[in-house]
Amino acid sequence: MAMTVQLASPSIQESYVTLEEKGGELSITPLPQKTTARQNGRVALTSAQVKSSKKVPQVVYSVVHAVRGRLRLRVPLLRNDADYAQRLQTLLEADPLVTSIKIKPAAASLVVNYKSSGVTEAKMKSRLSCLLMAASDTGVVLLNPKKAAPQDEEKPWPGMQLSIFATGLAVLSGPFGVAVPPVLTAGTIALATLPVFKRAVEGIVKERKLSIDFLDFIAIAITTVQGQFLTPALMLSLIEIGENIRDRTARSSKTQALDLLGSLGQFAWVERNGEKVQIPIQQVLPGDTVIVYPGEQIPVDGIILQGKALVDEQKLTGESVPILKKQGQSVFASTLVREGQVYILAERLGSDTRAGQSIKLMEEAPVHDTRMENHANKIAEIAVIPTLLLGAAVFAITRNPIRVASILTLDLCTGIRVSIPTTVLAALSHAARQGILIRSGRALEKLAEIDTIVFDKTGTLTQGEVAVIGVDSYNSEISSDRILAIAAAAEQRLTHPVAEAIVRYAESQQVAIPSRSKWDYKLGLGVKAEIDGDTIYVGSERFLRHEGVDMEVLNGSGAKATSVIYVAINGQLQGKIRYSDILRPETKEVISRLMTVEGVEVHMLTGDNKRTATAVAAELGIAPANTHAEAFPEQKATVVRGLHEQGKTVAFVGDGINDSPALAYADVSVSFAHGSEIARETADVVLMENDLHGILEAIAIARQAKSLIRQNTGIIAIPNIGALVVAVLFGLNPLAATVVNNGSTIVAGVNGLRPMLKHSPKKALPAGR
Repeated sequence: MAMTVQLASPSIQESYVTLEEKGGELSITPLPQKTTARQNGRVALTSAQVKSSKKVPQVVYSVVHAVRGRLRLRVPLLRNDADYAQRLQTLLEADPLVTSIKIKPAAASLVVNYKSSGVTEAKMKSRLSCLLMAASDTGVVLLNPKKAAPQDEEKPWPGMQLSIFATGLAVLSGPFGVAVPPVLTAGTIALATLPVFKRAVEGIVKERKLSIDFLDFIAIAITTVQGQFLTPALMLSLIEIGENIRDRTARSSKTQALDLLGSLGQFAWVERNGEKVQIPIQQVLPGDTVIVYPGEQIPVDGIILQGKALVDEQKLTGESVPILKKQGQSVFASTLVREGQVYILAERLGSDTRAGQSIKLMEEAPVHDTRMENHANKIAEIAVIPTLLLGAAVFAITRNPIRVASILTLDLCTGIRVSIPTTVLAALSHAARQGILIRSGRALEKLAEIDTIVFDKTGTLTQGEVAVIGVDSYNSEISSDRILAIAAAAEQRLTHPVAEAIVRYAESQQVAIPSRSKWDYKLGLGVKAEIDGDTIYVGSERFLRHEGVDMEVLNGSGAKATSVIYVAINGQLQGKIRYSDILRPETKEVISRLMTVEGVEVHMLTGDNKRTATAVAAELGIAPANTHAEAFPEQKATVVRGLHEQGKTVAFVGDGINDSPALAYADVSVSFAHGSEIARETADVVLMENDLHGILEAIAIARQAKSLIRQNTGIIAIPNIGALVVAVLFGLNPLAATVVNNGSTIVAGVNGLRPMLKHSPKKALPAGR
């Protein structure tokens, strides 16, 4: 196969290049001027004709993520050149190996799905490289773009339309007496029955069992042969309604693979041959020296060779306060250098990093079947064999197929198959209106059953950022406001989270911040500044002692809190500022209600040290045995698995990359809309508003849905069983049986819609976040 791209210069002369496939690879071959592709015996797919007098240039790009049949690339040119994006799209859509593409110019992202059976990954990368170059000329003008026709796209069978049409014909020919040819009505019913027949055959052949669809098919066939067209038409309509509702409440089984490592950045600075060069992250090798500057993410796991930096590990470990890392210490991919600059000896890359292993743990987690139909079918299928046997016994005694059709119609199956998904859909819709996204019927079902909830601490139970909780003065002549003011003056414009928290707090307290003249910041220790003629020291106890500050006032004060910085003036300690990653305003109330009202066992996981974890747990009333400190991602997953193996139904609440394995292993996983992309994609429940009250609301909605499902089962079972007794003992017209069956289904369906009729106001969000 060859694709010809015409390159016509602004002058009259024209030139061509041919993108020719050879063994799955695509090569660019210039053709002589005034020579057409047809003259060379090639068939031109003139999907893109361009004007240019330049040679095909190189295009900078990197492969972000690759799985079989799918590649994601970062192409910076897409961000700034809309014409290039259009040309590239045209070329890719014309390529027979490409099944679909997705271009996001703002993110410079290109996702290509291709026929993995027709080409290897390596050859597809080479092919894409050629196409990226062919579309790169800045002077290109598209003359005749053609989009490839979608192939292998299976059109859905119009079952709903056919069943409604059949019902209309049956009503016209029955109650209204319109002369509709019976062949037309029967033929429409037969066409509408094909999906039911197909599922019935698959149940027998593949699953080796008689399914609900087999029962439905027999009842439809008997009533249709007997000329009772309204009965099978109504049955088909209700079956299709149930199928559509189930499809809407299911999570798609064809979701694309997540580009989970995309957040690690696409380029890295490395030192090679004594020079600093920026290269794609995929080209970094173990043993390379990687340089990371302030504000950048660390792209590899390794050891610091030179320099020191304040590293924010919250995304990976959950530790809320940045840690000072020095020569010889380990650093990890996905963590952020807040301040400083380090040279790192690369040891582990990509999926081998600690972040990559977290993602691997998540991907290896068991995938649950989320189609709600399984729950409905398990209930309904119990009645299949007994109903068939009962119908066969009645026919053996009476030889009356009409009575058999009535018995088969009163099968409980249709009502259950419709009412349960209807209830689930209503509950999901109601939850969405409350700002709670529940992804599937299975998640709703499990949410109603949970007896244990595991919370990540940082960013979930807490606000995820440092905040000042108090200012103390050691000198009666200097107020706490003055201590805060001079500390804020010394810390202003520093990027350390504690410095930013002090300045924020001073501003919120409307304290007048004086001017700072000279200042000297010691990374990870503190700052020395000149303010109003005084020498001010703000930092750790170690920093102040090193600067010769008299710290005698601290002697005998007992254990020193770790979340404290000290303030000294002219060599004398004058006060301290206490800070912490504070709890959300609603956390205590939500935890208390979960334990006392809902009867749920609450656990807390955190990457923080044991002392911090114990203090927070005690404040929330969480038992020490249920508090798990210094937990890395794999340990979080182990805790969740352990609880699950004890027979508990476990929900996990978290919002970071470090939480994703635990989220994947939980029966129900909960995250926030503002959390990391991987946490959002992994979670079964996403709280769209930054409020833990959403968990209580989600549980209440799930438990109400479970209660409605039980009610609906009774609403369907009681009248159908009563009518079944009448049909067996005395006989019952199939149309009457359909009315009982369908009537109970409608009543149950309306009852299931009750959550959607609620108009409860959303809870107001607490101030501050």
